[in-house]
Amino acid sequence: MFAMIKLSDSSFTHENQKGQIMPYVNIKITREGATSEQKQKLIEGVTNLLKDVLGKNPATTVVVIDEVDTDNWGIGGETVTKRRSKGN
Repeated sequence: MFAMIKLSDSSFTHENQKGQIMPYVNIKITREGATSEQKQKLIEGVTNLLKDVLGKNPATTVVVIDEVDTDNWGIGGETVTKRRSKGN
């Protein structure tokens, strides 16, 4: 499984109804069977990391997980599907 994590800077954070800046984290993973439990652990882990390292409020931290088909994820000019078929 390939993964990419993006923490948006302040220009891409969201503001809630109280005017608080909400950190926004986007995790992209290949669609290869990550379970609901694994996704929940990712969400909890990233939220806690932002709290512990940057002092961000967990109540306003937004985490989104996008699953990408391996045909739509490329590395070195090849799709992950093709790389996997070759044993890479």
